[in-house]
Amino acid sequence: MGNSALKAHLETAQKTGVFQLTGKGLSEFPEDLQKLASNLRTIDLSNNKIETLPPFVGRFSVLKSLALNHNKLTGLPEELCKLKKLEALHLNGNHLTQLPAAFGQLSALKTLGLSGNKLRTVPPQLCSLRHLDVVDLSRNQIQNVPDTVGELQAIELNLNQNQISLISSEISHCPRLKVLRLEENCLELSMLPQSILSDSQISLLAVEGNLFEIKKLRELDGYDKYMERFTATKKKFA
Repeated sequence: MGNSALKAHLETAQKTGVFQLTGKGLSEFPEDLQKLASNLRTIDLSNNKIETLPPFVGRFSVLKSLALNHNKLTGLPEELCKLKKLEALHLNGNHLTQLPAAFGQLSALKTLGLSGNKLRTVPPQLCSLRHLDVVDLSRNQIQNVPDTVGELQAIELNLNQNQISLISSEISHCPRLKVLRLEENCLELSMLPQSILSDSQISLLAVEGNLFEIKKLRELDGYDKYMERFTATKKKFA
């Protein structure tokens, strides 16, 4: 892509606060973007070939939304965690194996997309994010859901298409968790904590495509309590 095209995008972004450059084969995060660090609210660089993010990404002080879906990111710089206004971070379809240690400092984050990466566990840093609403960790390589998950503040957690065979019963203590998606994993029915049914806030549990028949779920203790929450939620949105 020529410099003049990039310049035109930068001029537009200066006026609108939005920089969008998708599917252009970019191999790096445009350096000229740092000139707009104080007024960009949205950056979308999805469907490119970006492998790393520069440290200056931490300077975008008013950035609310950052999308880098379908790039070639293998890691994220610690500087990313300085984005105190960031509400939406979309990193689906990259090669990430972990998150920066300070990721829990993204205090405004509400929506996090990490589908289709190479994560092997539910990152414990997510439990520090007090305003997190939706977390998508589908299509990773997660094998178990650890005790730390009980601290998660999210309303919806998507763990579809992983390799999960073990879930901590602490997940039933998540204070705001309403939607739990566990489709197409490696769960035996005996490994599904019954407290999810009998003693949690979860009103939509999606477990199709595991190592048990769905009708067996209906025989578990607590299923009636779960159905009460499910029906009440359905009525609310009807």
